Amino acid sequence: MEYKELQLIANDIRRGIIEAVYHAGCGHPGGSLSAAEILAYLFFKELNIDEKDPGKEDRDRFILSKGHITPGYYAVLANRGFFPVDELPTFRKIGSRLQGHPDMKKTPGVDMSSGSLGQGISVAAGMALSGKLSSKNYRVYALAGDGEIQEGQVWEAAMFAAHRKLDNLVVIVDNNNLQIDGTVEEICSPYPIDKKFEAFGFHAVTVNGHDFKELEEAFLTAKQVKGKPTVIITKTIKGKGISFMEDNLSWHSGVLNEEQYQLAMDELERERKLLCQGS
Repeated sequence: MEYKELQLIANDIRRGIIEAVYHAGCGHPGGSLSAAEILAYLFFKELNIDEKDPGKEDRDRFILSKGHITPGYYAVLANRGFFPVDELPTFRKIGSRLQGHPDMKKTPGVDMSSGSLGQGISVAAGMALSGKLSSKNYRVYALAGDGEIQEGQVWEAAMFAAHRKLDNLVVIVDNNNLQIDGTVEEICSPYPIDKKFEAFGFHAVTVNGHDFKELEEAFLTAKQVKGKPTVIITKTIKGKGISFMEDNLSWHSGVLNEEQYQLAMDELERERKLLCQGS
């Protein structure tokens, strides 16, 4: 798949995020938007998955450790075909299978019910170890937030994963530098993130999380690393793609009014036209 196609998919994901949050009247757009390229690359290029058989035994596993960014998660699942895109406006509605945090029992394509921050890498490490013990070839990917890695359980899981030489595990850190109460530096600095993971026995790579070429090179490198897990630190912008949301803490979670909704959708439509003109 060409980078231009992935850029268009990321645009579709952002449109889905805005639709979901607007119609719900709540949600977490900022961190969903920052991860759009990451999710597009994973679900349309990297992962061995089948939307027609979400539970197939040899599929790659994906864990959304920062489980509050379901607007982005559901948007990529819908665009990949796990359920219809027109379900996105039912986000967080009573009776919808698209609830505020992912539910593996109700939503096709979801491998872990997540939401309590800090737990996803532990589950991913367990899945990776199970694959090793069972001589399976699947790989496991966990997407965490940079504020989330302030949790102690993250580092227990990292120590375990390196000790078990889980080279089938890839942790992705969405490093947009903002969490609910401020910058990650102000709250409890995790920097330098790469050196910390390296100290725990990981191979670490740092990339621009909005650049598909850099993402591709990082994931290819992760497949070549043997005897240790890999962490990909993706430098991103919270609220990426919507001018009034970019690097704006107030959009960690937030409610779009009708005017803001229209402004956001107009921006995404203009970006889409530019992408199509350049193809």
